[in-house]
Amino acid sequence: MKDLLDYLLKGILAEEEFDIEETEDAGRIIYTIKTDPKNVGLIIGKGGRMIKSLRNILKVRATLEKRAVALNIGE
Repeated sequence: MKDLLDYLLKGILAEEEFDIEETEDAGRIIYTIKTDPKNVGLIIGKGGRMIKSLRNILKVRATLEKRAVALNIGE
C-alpha cells in the first residue's frame, strides 16, 4: 500500500521531496506524509478533494487486503 501512495504522490507533486511514515496502531496502518509546507496545499487540494480521493483509493486497497488504513499530513 505504501508503494501505491508513493506513486500517487509523485504524480501529484511532480517531485520526490516527501517522506511517508508508516506506523501501526491496533491493527490499523497509519500513513503520515511529511513534506514542505508549500506542498501541503497541493496534497489537500481545493476543498479537501485531493486528500479525500487519496484516502478513498487507499481504503479500497485496504479493503481488498482486509486491513484498516488512515492517512494524515504532517509538516
